Amino acid sequence: MGPIAKVIVDIATGREFDYRVPERLRDVVRVGSRVHVPFGHRNVQGHVVAFADKSTYPSVKEIADVIGERPLLDPTMIELARWMARYYCCPVEVAMRCVLPEAVRQGETTFKQSLHVQLTAAAAAGPLELGPRAAKQAHVVEILKANPHGMFLAELLRKAEVTAAVVETLKRKGIVEIATKTSERDPYSDEVFLPSEPLPLNAAQQQALDIVLKSTDTLEPAVVLIHGVTGSGKTEVYLQAIEHVLAQGKGVIVLVPEIALTPQTVERFKSRFNPKRHGTQVAVLHSHLSAGERHDEWHKIHRGDARIVIGARSAVFAPVNPLGLIVVDEEHETSYKQEEAPRYNARDIAVVRGRMQKCAVVLGSATPSLESYFNTQPREGQPAKYGLVQLPDRADHKQMPRIRVVDLREELLRQKGLFVFSEKLRTAISLRLDKKEQVLLFLNRRGYATSMTCPACGYVAKCENCSVSLVYHRKLSQLKCHYCGHEQAAPEQCPSPDCRSPKIKYSGVGTEKIEAAVAKNFPAARVARMDSDVMVRKDLYREILGAFRTGKVDILIGTQMIARGLHYPNVTLVGIIYADMALHLPDFRAAERTFQLIVQVAGRAGRGDVEGEVVVQTFTPFADAIRHARQHDFAGFYEQEMEYRREFHYPPFTRAVALLFRGRNDDKVRRHAEAIGERLRAQAGKLALIAGPAPAPMAKIKGFFRYNMLLRTHQIMRLTELIAATLRAAKLPPDVLATVDVDPLSLL
Repeated sequence: MGPIAKVIVDIATGREFDYRVPERLRDVVRVGSRVHVPFGHRNVQGHVVAFADKSTYPSVKEIADVIGERPLLDPTMIELARWMARYYCCPVEVAMRCVLPEAVRQGETTFKQSLHVQLTAAAAAGPLELGPRAAKQAHVVEILKANPHGMFLAELLRKAEVTAAVVETLKRKGIVEIATKTSERDPYSDEVFLPSEPLPLNAAQQQALDIVLKSTDTLEPAVVLIHGVTGSGKTEVYLQAIEHVLAQGKGVIVLVPEIALTPQTVERFKSRFNPKRHGTQVAVLHSHLSAGERHDEWHKIHRGDARIVIGARSAVFAPVNPLGLIVVDEEHETSYKQEEAPRYNARDIAVVRGRMQKCAVVLGSATPSLESYFNTQPREGQPAKYGLVQLPDRADHKQMPRIRVVDLREELLRQKGLFVFSEKLRTAISLRLDKKEQVLLFLNRRGYATSMTCPACGYVAKCENCSVSLVYHRKLSQLKCHYCGHEQAAPEQCPSPDCRSPKIKYSGVGTEKIEAAVAKNFPAARVARMDSDVMVRKDLYREILGAFRTGKVDILIGTQMIARGLHYPNVTLVGIIYADMALHLPDFRAAERTFQLIVQVAGRAGRGDVEGEVVVQTFTPFADAIRHARQHDFAGFYEQEMEYRREFHYPPFTRAVALLFRGRNDDKVRRHAEAIGERLRAQAGKLALIAGPAPAPMAKIKGFFRYNMLLRTHQIMRLTELIAATLRAAKLPPDVLATVDVDPLSLL
């Protein structure tokens, strides 16, 4: 170890700094150590990322102190952060913030100290005579004997149903001892998980498992894509692969989309892998954890107490070591892509981390992203990048749900005025309710109506900060912007001073209007709604799904929250209210998104003994995405969509980078965007196809005018280096912001 430490500080600099390691810290400073260093006229925190024998600077300051006894990062995670900084065009310290969560990095969140109760050695050794009037004390002793390592006081009082005075009496008698100990904030401490056993696999599942295990056991593990229809038993394959990896003494990360990280999903993993049987805990990481819970879960993983991590996007950085397997379930999900810098895709980070740590990576989906499926296909004499396993049938041999498409153009001729349910869907709901079966109704738009207009003068209620219409929320009697959060009272007459007509018209449909339509058409049905408007409490998601699972809810209405992760055998009907809502967006992925959403939502139906039915309402039944989704035909959709992508040079035939320029002065933003565009065209030559800049489809959001550029290339690293250098040289004014999005999932 050289005397000079390379340190990345926690402030925006985009570079490493040299610090001398003082003699007193030589034995404790390591690569990955968190340190205090002088920076200008203050002390800041940072990470040691490397050592050198000497510095190129004549004068080097010393590291002030080390935080903690053990490095929080290992060299692989530092290498991963550096790769992210280069690939995603962001400062390295921004990438480091992803690798080490805020709750751990800042050190402001600490371990919780709680009172811990344990039998004294004498009390534990022999029988106790407490007398006939000490029944409560005897009950406490009985519980503690069943827990020889003791219990935290709060848990003991809850389990024994006694007050603290009973425990204090036992302490005075010398029967128990009470001490302060670190207690973990476990978000699932109140849950009881009954042990479960592995399920028998069918031939296709066994083949998938064999291929995954072959990858985990080799010196050069591969990426394997499991393409299995909804209900094909992909999760059971994951679980049995995890068991194999644990037996090798290695750990596992399982990534699940945030909206699919349901209590049902967590229960399945915690029931299969319990500490007594497998010698490890299951840690859960997601955005709804408190800072304290996240802090404790992370350290549980870092210590090696939890070798299985299940979580959303950020769990890909969990400090599992040694790492034997990363599973990315529903790998096509857009929620794996982070919206702020660094705009990483957790699926792609999983593949890169797997390569760095030589661990197997399994991607799973019923509707794989076209990029991932493309990587399973050999081309131009080259072998495929990923392995491919097909699970074409449901695990229990049940039929895929029957999908019926309703042409809303014809329905408009039958039903006068506005309607939510076609006759076919209304009849289907009624039949299922009569049979005591459950129904899911899906629409990926919240609110009651999507616009408010005045037929008399043509006034449209628009957001003052964004170039979008305000959405009407009837229960609150408000107009809201779903982009900036602006809200205002819904008017009783036209707001235009020259009109003031009372005949206001609300158009379009949201989940709130579906809820009202259900109440009107099926007044006896028990209904629940799940969208971000009603999910205001941390545990409400769990409560609603619990009520649905136990049959206390007949109809569940929701946005994409209900599209995945739900396995309820009594759901026999799924209604998709407007299937083509996203189909006509100005985005080359629009058809792919529509196909995925229909197939995924449809997959919630028919998982029990009754065949499932799906009613898809659409104005464009002839669209390729809808035609192929109706037949559960991924191969047909893939082949047709790839012809379009190839012709127009879209991913996966190229790699894309989206540049977004924004600011409050429209003309100024446009001028600077055009100047950057000219520079890039001059320097890129044949390296990239460059489109724009042009006003973004949503030209103004939160008061910022927006201009887009799209760059496509076959050499992504060269292009990102060019973009980074061009933006540095341009020195944009502080009121014009440039955002670089590599591998963008949306161009809106």
